[in-house]
Amino acid sequence: MSRFFSSRYAELTPYVPGEQPIDQPYIKLNTNESPFPPPPGVAEALAAEADRLRLYSDTECTQLRSILSERLGVSPNELLMTNGSDEILNFAFMAFCDEQTPAIFPDITYGFYPVFAAINRIPFREIPLTADWRIDLEAFCPAEGTVFLANPNAPTGIALGRDEIERVIRANPDHVVVVDEAYVDFGAESCVPLIHQYDNLLVTQTFSKSRSMAGARLGFGVGCESLIRDLNTVKFSTNPYNVNRATQAAGIACLREDDYNMENCRRIQETRSWTAEELRKLGFRILDSWTNFLFAEHAAIDGETLYRKLKERGILIRHFSLPRIRNYNRITIGTREQMEALIRATGDILEETR
Repeated sequence: MSRFFSSRYAELTPYVPGEQPIDQPYIKLNTNESPFPPPPGVAEALAAEADRLRLYSDTECTQLRSILSERLGVSPNELLMTNGSDEILNFAFMAFCDEQTPAIFPDITYGFYPVFAAINRIPFREIPLTADWRIDLEAFCPAEGTVFLANPNAPTGIALGRDEIERVIRANPDHVVVVDEAYVDFGAESCVPLIHQYDNLLVTQTFSKSRSMAGARLGFGVGCESLIRDLNTVKFSTNPYNVNRATQAAGIACLREDDYNMENCRRIQETRSWTAEELRKLGFRILDSWTNFLFAEHAAIDGETLYRKLKERGILIRHFSLPRIRNYNRITIGTREQMEALIRATGDILEETR
């Protein structure tokens, strides 16, 4: 770092995103992107918006919020659109946490949570997952802070039921509970309907996974109007034009063909089941997944070695170095053809190992 870098951030450890290499073509199963393109109307909408890029975007995302609110069964005033769900999560850390209100989240979960806490100088507490990799609900009832729960959780893929999440919400009436539903469209149960019962619930989602728009950077938060007003205060104090014109146009077109997106989610779930079964035949332990990825380990080969050997064969998966999960790898579900290639390569590697 330079001599000008603020001492406030001297100890900051940044989030490490998944690899996006350009040295050769890869089968990318490492960043939970969709293997399918966005709906056909998205390309047309982007082309039509090109001439208007000289103009600032609508700070309220009015048309996009209107269409999405109908899809979710909420009021437009209960929605905030953001630059990916990472932005709404960061806004939540800024708005609902401070020195007296720490952030509380599991020890194995989305790796950005401790980074958001650190950069905003917010104390945080990590609650260990149980021995079977589930969120310890009792430890969050109450949590004595702002709760952040990824549901389904990442990188484990395990989901809680809506009734289980509701227990946490009820147990923390004086603190906000943030439910990060980045992967909810792959078979889990959304907590969005609960926002009309609880004023301390914020649900976040993204267009990156189930709607094939990771590169567009579009996310949103859903909560009661007072929570959304709080978050808008943060937004308009940082970046009012946070969702650009092209992304808004793409999001509107994407939602107009949302049945296409949901059919792709169904196809991914089918491929997930097939891949999990094939990996189990090879001797892998696979956690139950309600996402577009699998979390897998094998007794005969450590996680880093498998990651490295697959990369040498042109297949990328995600390896984590945290001690508790370093023998596991997270494997995104691609097309059936991509997963067949993964199974063949993995089988070859295991044969070499033997």
